[in-house]
Amino acid sequence: MTAKIRKLVVFVDETRIEMGKAVQPATRRAVAMAVIENPFAGKYQEDLSELMAIGEELGGLLGEKCVQALGITPNQAESYGKAAIVGESGELEHAAAILHPKLGAPLRKAVEKGAALVPSSKKMGTVGSAIDVPLGHKDAAYVRSHFDAIEARVSDAPRANEIVVAVAVTDSGRPLPRVGGMTKDEIKGEDGLR
Repeated sequence: MTAKIRKLVVFVDETRIEMGKAVQPATRRAVAMAVIENPFAGKYQEDLSELMAIGEELGGLLGEKCVQALGITPNQAESYGKAAIVGESGELEHAAAILHPKLGAPLRKAVEKGAALVPSSKKMGTVGSAIDVPLGHKDAAYVRSHFDAIEARVSDAPRANEIVVAVAVTDSGRPLPRVGGMTKDEIKGEDGLR
């Protein structure tokens, strides 16, 4: 199954100053979103494997778009996350199917490695609905400086029969992190946690 993509939206958020203090280097977060037709809008479907396959396709596409937008190589990516908004003729389980672990393998390839679980969020929504895409370090879930989120929204989506699928990738953690915990320099890369 190939996703029927109506629109792709990609943007980069760059923070250079926080609380009057320069952020060096600037923190950058990219979001890539695909507005797709929901093949199961308006009807109950027991087998959602078609949506899982679409998620697999979009994981690579959107991950690569984020890396390109940041202008980095895949190994320079530090955090990632995923989210979906289902239009009113769908159901929340459609978002769960799109965000199924099948999306993770191509996303991990796009950012090189990615041992940690990909944080996710999902919701029902209407045209212009926003969703926070949760972020966590791609290789070690316990790196607190990378606990973050970024808002994703497409002004004319999701329509009733659509799903907005979003992937976010960063090249850094939060601006000026200072709440302690494990740092990215302490990552062992053994279990996706530390």
